[in-house]
Amino acid sequence: MTEVENRIQALSEELRQHNYSYYVLDEPSISDFEFDIKLKELQELELKYPEFADPNSPTQRVGGQITKNFNTITHQNRMYSLANSYSKEDILDWETRIQKILGDVDLEFTCELKYDGASINLTYENGSFVRAVTRGDGFMGDEVTANIKTIRSIPLLLKGSEIGTFDIRGEIILPLKGFEQMNKDRIEAGEDPYRNPRNTASGSLKLQDSAEVANRPLDCLLYQVVAEKNPFLTHYETLNYAASIGFKVPKTIKLCKNVNEIINFLEYWDHKRHELPYETDGVVIKVNSLHHQEELGYTAKSPRWALAYKFKAEQASTILNEVTYQVGRTGAITPVANLEPVELAGTIVKRASLHNADQIEKIDLRLNDKVFVEKGGEIIPKIVGVDLAHRGVNTQPIQYISHCPDCGTELLRKEGDAKHYCPNEFGCPTQITGRIQHFISRKAMNIDGLGAESVELLFKNGLIHNFADLYELTKEQVMPLERMADKSATNMIIGIEASKIIPFEKVLFALGIRFVGETVAKKLARHYKNIDALMDADYEELIAVDEIGERIAKSILLFFSDKGNCILIDRMKSYGLNLAIDESLLADQTEKLKDKVFVVSGVFHVLSRNELKKSIEDNGGKVTGSISKKTSFIIAGDSMGPSKKEKAESLGIPMISEQDYLSMVQ
Repeated sequence: MTEVENRIQALSEELRQHNYSYYVLDEPSISDFEFDIKLKELQELELKYPEFADPNSPTQRVGGQITKNFNTITHQNRMYSLANSYSKEDILDWETRIQKILGDVDLEFTCELKYDGASINLTYENGSFVRAVTRGDGFMGDEVTANIKTIRSIPLLLKGSEIGTFDIRGEIILPLKGFEQMNKDRIEAGEDPYRNPRNTASGSLKLQDSAEVANRPLDCLLYQVVAEKNPFLTHYETLNYAASIGFKVPKTIKLCKNVNEIINFLEYWDHKRHELPYETDGVVIKVNSLHHQEELGYTAKSPRWALAYKFKAEQASTILNEVTYQVGRTGAITPVANLEPVELAGTIVKRASLHNADQIEKIDLRLNDKVFVEKGGEIIPKIVGVDLAHRGVNTQPIQYISHCPDCGTELLRKEGDAKHYCPNEFGCPTQITGRIQHFISRKAMNIDGLGAESVELLFKNGLIHNFADLYELTKEQVMPLERMADKSATNMIIGIEASKIIPFEKVLFALGIRFVGETVAKKLARHYKNIDALMDADYEELIAVDEIGERIAKSILLFFSDKGNCILIDRMKSYGLNLAIDESLLADQTEKLKDKVFVVSGVFHVLSRNELKKSIEDNGGKVTGSISKKTSFIIAGDSMGPSKKEKAESLGIPMISEQDYLSMVQ
C-alpha cells in the first residue's frame, strides 16, 4: 500500500470517528476548525488520486451531486403503516388480540417515541451503505442516496457487522434548534419562513442538489432492523447492536414487562415530550420477541405486533366563515369548513373537513360560529365541536347544497349512506379529472412527469377526456400548453410510455372500480389472471373469491356492464398495457393447494417464514394468522406456541412439518 493510500485511509477513519463522536454520541473530540482542515486535506488527496477514493468517504458528506430524476425502487420488504390507538383501552384490546393468537405466553414490549419526520429505508451490504429509499407508498419509494449521504449521523461504513445484508429503517428529522436557525436565516434574507420541521425535513430529501441538503441540519433516528438472518432474538437486542456499530438509536427506548409499565411510559412522555430537541407525536409499542413478531405477522396494512399510541391532538379555536363543497372522483360530495386562519401544531390552518351533512347537523354547526379545530392523527384538520357558550346572534344555519357545485346536477343520497353524490359520472369535470388523477397516482400507474395540475391542464385544453386518452398524447400537442417546456413535455410522454410495463394488479387498481383497493386488486388479479376472465365473471363466481363480498362483487359487475368502460379497456389493450399477469410469474404457480388454508407457526430451517408463505400462495393455498375450523393444515416449526398446539389438537387439525409440506408441493 502506497504512502498516499495509507494517508487517505487514515484520514477517512479518523474523520469517521470524529463524525460519530459529534453527531451520534454528542461528544465532540476536536474543534470544527480542526475537522475542516483534515477534511480539506482528504478532499485534495482524493481529487489528485481518484483511484484511492471511496464512494463512502467522509468527503461525500458535503454533497454536490445533482439528481434530476429520483429512481423509483421497490422495497425488498414492505414498509407498513402502523395501526393507531388513543387510549389505555385500545392498548389492552391490542394485547388481548395478541394473546389470542400467541396463546398464554409471557410478553415483553418495547416503547419508542414516534418521531415526526420522513421515513427512510437504508440498505447496507458487508458493512457499507448502499442506498436510501423513501417510504413512498410502502411498496416502493424514491432513491435519495446522494442526499442521505450528507446527513452526518448516518454511518457510511459500519464498525463491523454480524448481520450481513440488511435494511435499517428510521426517521429523517429536523431538530427544533436547527429549524429555528434556518427560519431566522430565511427571514433575514427576506424569504418566507418554513411552516414546520416535519414538512421541511421531508422536502429536503427530494432537493436536486445534495450540497443544499448538506447545508440543512438534518438528523436520522433509527428504529427497526430488517434482515433475513438476524442472530438476535429480540427487537431490543437488535437495536442495541445497531447502536454499537454506529447507528443513532435514541436512548429513550424502554423495555416494558406489562401494560402498566407501557402506560407509565406514555404518561411520562406526554408531559416531557415538549423538552425534547425534536418533535414527537406519540409512542410506538412493539412486541419485543422477533419470533413472536413473525408469529403475529401482518394485516393488509399494518403489523399485528406494533401499535402507535398518539398523544392527544393539539386544539385551537377560530371562526367558521364559510362552507364550500368538493366533488370526489366517485361523485361523493365533501363539505369543507373555511376558517379564520389559526396556528395549530406548527401550521396555519384555514380549512377543515366536515365529512357530511349528518356531521354538520350532529354538532349543530352554523356560519360565524366559534369552533374547536384539531388535527386528526396530527395531520388532517377537523372541527370537533362548537363553542355554544359564545354563540353570537349573527350565526346562520347551514343550508346543505342540493346540486353539484361543479356541473349543477341534482345530488342523490341513497338510504343508509351518509354522503350525497353527483350522479353525472361521465359529464362532471371534477369526476373525470379525479379518475384520471387516480389512474396516474403513485399506487396505481405511477406516471412520472404527470401530476394533478397537468391533468387539469390537459383536460381544460381538450386533449384528454379519460385515462386512455393519455396514451395518444404527443409531445407536439403538449408543448404549447401553459408552463410546459420542452423538457417537461418530453418527460411527460416518456413517463406515460414507461407506465405500460406496470403490472396487472396495479392497472386493475388504477381503473378506479369502487371498493377495489390495492389489496382487492391483487386478489382479483391473482385469481382471474387477466382482465377478460374478470370481465366474464358472474356474481356467484366473484363472491366465491377469497375476501370478495357482496358489495365489491356488485361494484365490479356494475363497472364492466358500462359500455364506455369496456371501450376504455379495449383501447388500453391496443396501447399495450399489462392486462394480464406476467407469464413468467405464472410459470411457478400451481393449483396444488387450492381451497387449502394453512397456519404457519414456529421457526423453520429450509425456507424462511416469508418464503414458506409465498410458496403456499404460489401453489393456490391461503395463509392465515390464527387457527379456526377452516384451517386445513398447520405447518409446525421449532418453538411453536403451546396454545396453538393445544387448539389444533382440540379441533383435530393436522400438524405437518416443513419437510412434509415440501413433499406435498414438490
